[in-house]
Amino acid sequence: MSIEVHTPARPCRPYAKRWAALAVVLGAEAMDLLDASIMAVSAPTIRDDLGLGMSSVQWLVAGYSLAMAVGLITGGRLGDIFGRKRMFLVGVLGFVLASLLCASAPSEEVLIASRVLQGLAGAVMLPQGFGLIKEMFPPKELVKALAMFGPVMGVSAVCGPILAGLLIDLDLFGSGWRASFLVTLPVGVLTLVAAVRLLPSGAAARETGRATTRPRLDLPGTLLAGTGSLLVVFPFVQGGERGWPDWTFVMLGAGLAVFGVFALRIRRATSPLVAPSLFRKRAYTGGLLIAVMFSGLVAAFALILNLLTQTELGYSPTEAGLAIAPVSVGIVIGSICGFRFARRIGRRTLHLGLFVTGVGLVTLFALLPEPAESAWRFVPGVLIVGLGMGLMIAPLFDFILAGVDDHEVGSASGVLNAVQQLGSAVGVAVLGTLFITGSFGTATVAMGVALALTFGLVFLLPPRTRREAH
Repeated sequence: MSIEVHTPARPCRPYAKRWAALAVVLGAEAMDLLDASIMAVSAPTIRDDLGLGMSSVQWLVAGYSLAMAVGLITGGRLGDIFGRKRMFLVGVLGFVLASLLCASAPSEEVLIASRVLQGLAGAVMLPQGFGLIKEMFPPKELVKALAMFGPVMGVSAVCGPILAGLLIDLDLFGSGWRASFLVTLPVGVLTLVAAVRLLPSGAAARETGRATTRPRLDLPGTLLAGTGSLLVVFPFVQGGERGWPDWTFVMLGAGLAVFGVFALRIRRATSPLVAPSLFRKRAYTGGLLIAVMFSGLVAAFALILNLLTQTELGYSPTEAGLAIAPVSVGIVIGSICGFRFARRIGRRTLHLGLFVTGVGLVTLFALLPEPAESAWRFVPGVLIVGLGMGLMIAPLFDFILAGVDDHEVGSASGVLNAVQQLGSAVGVAVLGTLFITGSFGTATVAMGVALALTFGLVFLLPPRTRREAH
């Protein structure tokens, strides 16, 4: 059970360095997004250099997402218990060190393990940033502060693939793909130094007059969630390459059983990881399924497109980065429109986003260039896909949380973020396997099926966003 600790009554006083501190939090967000977009472009080159099997390539992405999914469940609570500034510093330092390990990894085992460490560090780092923003900014400035994430995410997503491609092709000092992991180091070091000076300590945060929560950490629940997630994801990554032996289905069944035990645990624990009441809300559980499917599609699409351009069409990493960059541009534009459309047409914005994404996939498949043809043939399809994804991504959380009670929002948001990362891991595993064992056409059909199922699930969501409903 959570214990609310209130400071004596005093006037709320905004943290004096809040805008400079916001830049620090945005630096951490940029570091995470750069790493994610860079990894997708680097994967084919890493495969060739280290002689990786395709399942190992999938683990480079899925391992990170899986670790972050499990870590996000407890990341916010660690900040509540040990202090947000302290855990933010631990997360940033861990991310920087893990990036160094990735850049110097001598083998696939070390590289995959380093990616898992990156995911865990990111799961500690990112929740603290949002928590600090809520502590530092008064309500009238909070929306403006959160709005700053959009441009930072957009620039990072657009620049990441291009920068990674250039570094790999330049091959500075013979570093090859290793240089792409060093891109985040300057950002990480600057963020770390600035965080020490600019982020508020626990005492400074309390001077704002806000309450802080100090729940206990549910270690058994965390272990159950982590074990269940691994048992579900592992068969999807390894099964296709090994011909789907019997043990893959046994593991899947065991994973579902572990999640069943986890559900019993959160009902009986005194300080559960997740508020049990959330799963009695049809709109919220439907929203979790939507988050799993759509985030899986987004993550898999990025990896598949990079494998397609570099391994089948023969593009250089720079050409691949440029060919794929319009996806990020489309997401930025679609996100801006998505918020506005949500206010006007409500839940139909999500249906529109899914439809546009489907149109983009069909366009991309129809205009798919031959190896000798220009990468410009990619632009219409990937741009339309990005627009659709942006329309969907921007307002999705607001719709899912619309039916959640005020006291459940924190728990609901944490679970939603974790499930989104788990969906990314599963999507990379399932759709990546279909691409590897089949073709881009096979993967496209599967993505179309996922879009259709998600389209139906959207009807479970409330017709209006949370901010309009409240």
